[in-house]
Amino acid sequence: MNLAQPLPFRFQLASLPPEAEKLRSEVRAFLAGEVQAFAPELRAQSWSGFNPEFSRKLGARGLIGLTWPKQYGGHERTALERFVVTEELLAGGAPVAAHWVADRQSGPLLLKFGTEEQRRRVLPGIARGETYFAIGMSEPDSGSDLASVRTRARKTGDGWRVSGTKLWSSWAHKAQYMIALFRTGEGADQRQLGLTQFLVDMSLPGIKVRPIADLTGHAHFNEVIFDDALLPHDALIGAEGQGWAQVTAELAYERSGPERFLSSMMLLKQLVAAAGPDPSERVAIALGRLTARLHALRKLSLSVATQLQAGANPALEAALVKDVGAVFEQDIPDIAHDLFGQEPSAQALDAGLRVQAQLTQVAPSFSLRGGTREILRGIIARGLGLR
Repeated sequence: MNLAQPLPFRFQLASLPPEAEKLRSEVRAFLAGEVQAFAPELRAQSWSGFNPEFSRKLGARGLIGLTWPKQYGGHERTALERFVVTEELLAGGAPVAAHWVADRQSGPLLLKFGTEEQRRRVLPGIARGETYFAIGMSEPDSGSDLASVRTRARKTGDGWRVSGTKLWSSWAHKAQYMIALFRTGEGADQRQLGLTQFLVDMSLPGIKVRPIADLTGHAHFNEVIFDDALLPHDALIGAEGQGWAQVTAELAYERSGPERFLSSMMLLKQLVAAAGPDPSERVAIALGRLTARLHALRKLSLSVATQLQAGANPALEAALVKDVGAVFEQDIPDIAHDLFGQEPSAQALDAGLRVQAQLTQVAPSFSLRGGTREILRGIIARGLGLR
């Protein structure tokens, strides 16, 4: 790497327009009446909390599909306004899992690569908070190495016959649809070129979903088995063999948002409350460092949102935000334990310890979802010319 050359990252300082801050006030007022009654440990689930009724309320207020064309149920607002809505939902601990994947990445992918029929059939339901999506990328023995997926779709006279298994598909047992990456090409040279994306109706015969329990006892992860399932010809998204290019564009949406550094926000709030107005020097320094990291991550994520608004594909920048954000999120439970020395418990009388218990158990997954740390750092290393 030539250190005299400028770095390939395209981060630029960005600010939010007045209309975005006005929308922030509206969303904050709405959430004050909707989520304050939820227990802190439930709010700590944040974008893993599944609540269809809440998603429908958001849809009715025009807060899903915010940037999409009105003809598909959207509201034609900016990516920066959507950024503000996302921040407020996560900072408030809103249970958004039902519509989260569909709004964040499945809908935008269909807008960019889907057919007109696919858009008209699916997008309005997402915008209403009634249609949910799962992600069909990872597989057993593949992990985040998407180019190694083996689930195969064979073209027949009736459509596409699919056999194989997808893994870690959050809320697939509740979703009506999945956008899945399948192998359609043959030969050793088809590692990336032989991949294609499909719009999968989860109610079709031959598709079986098996929930996987995590440490908290929740079972939102899933194994999805395709046993010679028949997808119609029009399930194809984009062009055959273009799945790799499409899925990397999709991952920019998945990896760069505020959910990549705000997942532990409820615990950070509990730490500030426990510190009180006159914290010790040690506590003040720790909270100050966390606040500085949070501020820097927000600036990075806002820069990516600005690039998405401009129609760019900031895959490299998104990988960096996701990697650094996951480290930040995972550090907070450890710092909480180090500062106050109390063992977290889901049955504790103290709300902070219940929140700490929730985050301590789920934090290890933060560096897995959306791409493992090793995969992300490989992407960053290639962008820097180091591999």
